[in-house]
Amino acid sequence: MAADPNPNKFPVLSYVLARLPSFTAKLSSPSSSSSSSAPAFDVEQPPSSIEIVTQMPHLAHPSVLASMTNAISDVAQTRSILRTLGPRPDHESVDKARVKLSEIEGILSESLNDDVAIKDAAAGEKDEKKKKREEMGKDKTWCESILKLDEVHDSYEKLLKEAEERLVRIYESVEKNAEVADEEAVEVNEEVVGILQHALGNPVERVDLSGRKLRLLPEAFGRIQGLLVLDLSNNQLQAIPDSIAGLHGLVELNVSGNVLETLPDSIGLLSKLKILNVSTNKLTVLPDSICRCGSLVILDVSFNRLTYLPTNIGIELVNLEKLMIQYNKIRSFPSSIGEMRSLTYLDAHFNELQGLPDSFCLLTNLEYLNLSSNFSDLCELPFSFGDLISLQELDLSNNQIHALPDTFGTLESLTKLNLSQNPVVVPPEEVVKEGVEAVKMYMGKRRISMLEEEEKRKMEEEMEQANAGWLTRTTSKLKTYVSDVSEYLGSNSPRDSYLEQKL
Repeated sequence: MAADPNPNKFPVLSYVLARLPSFTAKLSSPSSSSSSSAPAFDVEQPPSSIEIVTQMPHLAHPSVLASMTNAISDVAQTRSILRTLGPRPDHESVDKARVKLSEIEGILSESLNDDVAIKDAAAGEKDEKKKKREEMGKDKTWCESILKLDEVHDSYEKLLKEAEERLVRIYESVEKNAEVADEEAVEVNEEVVGILQHALGNPVERVDLSGRKLRLLPEAFGRIQGLLVLDLSNNQLQAIPDSIAGLHGLVELNVSGNVLETLPDSIGLLSKLKILNVSTNKLTVLPDSICRCGSLVILDVSFNRLTYLPTNIGIELVNLEKLMIQYNKIRSFPSSIGEMRSLTYLDAHFNELQGLPDSFCLLTNLEYLNLSSNFSDLCELPFSFGDLISLQELDLSNNQIHALPDTFGTLESLTKLNLSQNPVVVPPEEVVKEGVEAVKMYMGKRRISMLEEEEKRKMEEEMEQANAGWLTRTTSKLKTYVSDVSEYLGSNSPRDSYLEQKL
């Protein structure tokens, strides 16, 4: 098809496009396939494909092909559109369309000046001129469509050239990285193979492969018996194999400092895992299955790209004591956070937290809390914040908190407080400068004063209600008396002469 790039001119691009799924129905009969209208080459099996793979062997690798496919999505979309619009018009047709369009625009421009004359013309003449103008309008539209189609094809040619150059750069990068990896992998692979061979015949409790520039973890690691600690930190791992679920006795897993974008769902089968460090990766989400690691005591997911935590993380990780989620993009805690009754340490600074759920104040064993540097997102703390009775150290710096909650004075265990870089009004700045004890005392007195005022207001309301009740009862009796008298005076029954005299 005319929209398909020529393999001789764009060899890499043609190869990649040929491997995209084709949704075009092949309706032509076998006899028609040999007709003169058939294209000079078969796009789905271009003649140069074998030759180019021989010259560029990495093209056959699925990951390289997938990367290139993503890089030319614009070409594939444009090609699909052009197949619908049709082939590029030849130069003669374009030139004729351009000349004719110029003539039509000139005629139409002159006809606009004759509008007054047309109004005074006879009915038949009007219809004829109107019909002629409509025909010229159709011709104009046709000419414009030819010119526009030629422009689209011209832009497509430039797009093809840019895409070919882009793919060549990708391949050169892959080829360069492959050479470096091959040089580095010899020693690394020997070490990994050695560990696996030793582990097959002898139980191994600890494996440390940190800082080895590993790109891949063999599936066989899931079959190491007796492994308790696995350190894979500071490598170049892009994925953790599902076979890791076979490490049933694993207690500590460190995969920090890699380039992981996801964690396998099978991680939830590590029921004895107590320490998990996945910090400094490229994680955007944690699998829900991580909640099934019920033995977790320490979880470090800091320095990633997380925007939320699993909904049930608090309900199932009831043994968690330390949670580090700093340097992410988390906007809120799930309400289940309050179920982490064992939590003593929580670091959530440098996120986008907009507040804390009411259930947060159920964390009565929490001793350390860092909510600093959530900047303009964090403006207030919940009223029940004072229920965090075990809290010893609190960092609220670099936020937009204007007032501490009225219950803040009940934080008796608090010994360290950082409120810097906040527009705090309550307590006043001079009180904040005096330190944490002064802040707690001020907030405590403020709370007592507010409670006394509240109690006084309630007593006044009760007195007002009591007085209003007495007045209501008195008024009711008076109304009853007046009603009885009025009824007596208005009745036609014989009247008592003595009562008449008294009235």
